Amino acid sequence: MKHLSRLFLIIFCAALLTISCEKEPQGGEDEPTYAETVRRQALEKAQKYLKEELMDNYYYWYDKVPYKAYSYKTDIESYFYSLLYSKDRWSWMMDGQEYIADETGVVSGTYGASFGQPCMDLSKYFEDDVNVVVRFVYPGSPFDKAGITRGCVLTALDNKSVLNYYLNELDPHLDELNELLGNPSTAQPHTFQFRKPDGELLTVSVAAAQTLNTRPCLVKKIFTSDDYPGLTQPVGYFNYLSFKADDDAGGKSMLEDITEAMDYFGQNNVKTLIVDLRYNGGGDSRASNLLVSYLAPESARGKVYVNRIHNDKMSSENESTAVQAPAKAIEDLKESKITLACTPDSPGFEQLYFITGRGSASASEMSLNGLKPLANLKHVGDTTYGKPNGMYVFYYPNDNAARAKYSRGDYSKLKYVFLPICFYNSNGQGQHIPDDGIIPDVTYPDDLYHDFDATEMNIAACLHDVANGAFPPVPKPKTRQSTKSANGKPVIFKSEEDSNENWGRYVVKPHFL
Repeated sequence: MKHLSRLFLIIFCAALLTISCEKEPQGGEDEPTYAETVRRQALEKAQKYLKEELMDNYYYWYDKVPYKAYSYKTDIESYFYSLLYSKDRWSWMMDGQEYIADETGVVSGTYGASFGQPCMDLSKYFEDDVNVVVRFVYPGSPFDKAGITRGCVLTALDNKSVLNYYLNELDPHLDELNELLGNPSTAQPHTFQFRKPDGELLTVSVAAAQTLNTRPCLVKKIFTSDDYPGLTQPVGYFNYLSFKADDDAGGKSMLEDITEAMDYFGQNNVKTLIVDLRYNGGGDSRASNLLVSYLAPESARGKVYVNRIHNDKMSSENESTAVQAPAKAIEDLKESKITLACTPDSPGFEQLYFITGRGSASASEMSLNGLKPLANLKHVGDTTYGKPNGMYVFYYPNDNAARAKYSRGDYSKLKYVFLPICFYNSNGQGQHIPDDGIIPDVTYPDDLYHDFDATEMNIAACLHDVANGAFPPVPKPKTRQSTKSANGKPVIFKSEEDSNENWGRYVVKPHFL
């Protein structure tokens, strides 16, 4: 009996050990639930699509893409960036909802203003001036309603001097200021003190808007001799912030900002136009095609203004785009289900001025580079951002059912949007955009202390050339009250083109495999 009892005990213990081993998976991890298994499979499927369909074919540097195993332990964004060629500082991706909000001009959690520092201008005109200044304000935004305009200098935030945000050599509070201004909380208002361009101090309590609908056109106006002595003809001014084509949150196409502006200039017999792209980071080729169709002279129609050159695998996609008449460009937009009222033909501009800065990127540079050989165009301002290439927009998921939804404007299932560099741009003469940006004919700094009127340095320079046939010299810097860190070193506030790693894009979309 002792032998039987001992045998039974051994068998019982072995059975317990076996059961215990079966319950514990390899690696010591818990057995994934069904939902987790589905998530892992979906992630690896997305990685496979990204690597094998996009990066190994369409990506301009497909032969430089490293091998990366598909793994549920790597999120899709990390996986995407791990595939990029070391030279590539332009490709990016977004989640579906972020992309849709961006395309419809909806900004979340914002005061509706852009900030910058005069010292950041490439010309060094304001080299010692590190004030934080309002660059522009969106119409209808909280700051607009509070009376804040371009040129207002931020002197205090929440009753603390801006100087106090910079306490030592490491400037640990700089990120705090950037966060408060660039990514504000909508939960509570903040108290701002500004010094207005006329010297008056203005203190306001403002809460960020939970959402703000924006448009691509910031300003359109006409200058006459009443604004600038010596003008013998009206001069148009068009400040265009982004090349957008899709409908906004109210269902109105962003392209209407172009057609409405051009109709306005045509009705007022404007033959000289200043196109201000200094804060325009690029966008949709449909918008650039339409704008170029209005800006180019009639003699340029049918001539190539941009070539798109792909890698050797996708050379069949190489394409040249010629200047069209506006009516033809509008007709072609119907393929994208965009219907615009056909305004009269181009105003027939005889002279164009382009104002750029380091925020001018991608489609802005492409339009400038393409029009230069075709139009009477003068380029002023600062060197552009340097984005000589473009991307296709790839939606994911990308199966037939998903495509059918997207074609109907239903993006409820859109999970990821990939924007890898797929081609390089050149103009009709084969001239490429330099990686370091396009240098203007005449260099002027971004004059933050004046609004977009005849007193602002770049606009005034253009008007002076119209009136006098020559550009004025850059005036000597004026002494201004500056804000520096406690140790005397300049502190740099991050404007959008500095802080946004995705700044600058020229896209052709939508693109389905």
